[in-house]
Amino acid sequence: MSPHATPGSHNESATVVTSQKVRPGCEDDYRRWQDRTNEAAGEFDGFEGMEQYPPTAEGNEWVVVFRFSRLDQLTTWLGSGRRRELLEEASALFEEPPTQEVLAGGTPVRDAVTAVISHDVRPDQEHAFAGWQEKILAAQRKFPGFMGSELFRPVKGVQDKWVTVFRFDNRQHLDAWLESPERRRLLDEGRESFVSYDVRKVGSAFGSWFRFEQGEEEGAPPNWKQAMSVVLALYPTVKILNITVGPPLDALGVPGYLALFISNVLSVCILTWLLMPLVNRALTFWLVPGRRRSLRIDVAGAAVVVMCWLAFIAIFGLTTG
Repeated sequence: MSPHATPGSHNESATVVTSQKVRPGCEDDYRRWQDRTNEAAGEFDGFEGMEQYPPTAEGNEWVVVFRFSRLDQLTTWLGSGRRRELLEEASALFEEPPTQEVLAGGTPVRDAVTAVISHDVRPDQEHAFAGWQEKILAAQRKFPGFMGSELFRPVKGVQDKWVTVFRFDNRQHLDAWLESPERRRLLDEGRESFVSYDVRKVGSAFGSWFRFEQGEEEGAPPNWKQAMSVVLALYPTVKILNITVGPPLDALGVPGYLALFISNVLSVCILTWLLMPLVNRALTFWLVPGRRRSLRIDVAGAAVVVMCWLAFIAIFGLTTG
């Protein structure tokens, strides 16, 4: 992965990372508004998909990522009257105006452990800032779990700030870098080249259990769909293991805490390499971040999952009592 990405032609893919601080008590209204916004974006040419990430324990900041095929298609959406209307409609839901970072080209922001940092670089300090970013990259490479970093220069007329995107293999490793003394020292060293910076964390709950490639659009479904799908595969797995593996372990005198560990290992292996791929294929119409995701499809997919839940409950109720 290249450490630097610069805006080129309008044929490059483009991503916008939007951060919105929702007022306490307005979360349900915000979700409904965001659903309408997602549908509106899906009607524009070049729309490839979106991801929405709820706040972490650190605050009330929601992060939404939109991807378009080309930069000009993204800017058409960003400057559209429809989007302005939606933002005006939701102004009372936010503590402050939403912020956004536009990334032209580069690797799309789609993974569970990605940080997006925007910098307001001082005039005539661009060269010094780029050199400082090289030091940041050299330090990041020494930290466990580092997977790559990209530096996005400003996009004239669209994005004034410099944006850095970097990835780690899990949230713990990402936080270890963000909170490290080495990073704090480098931040102090680079203060002369930038005025301010903002950090956005992009996260997903179930990671690699949800990957759609080989002709499908990449990305992760919303967390509520991921949770429903995991329960669909997890419930029968745990129940069948309790029936088949539990009694032999009891007969062998295996302690309960060790039997639980063995059962958990088996459950995760079965889900990762057998059941979750099957669930993904069966529910592709509902899980893949589609170009025209509609409320009808969302409801239909959720209904299918709930009916499967009920079927499993009925089957196990009749067979095991």
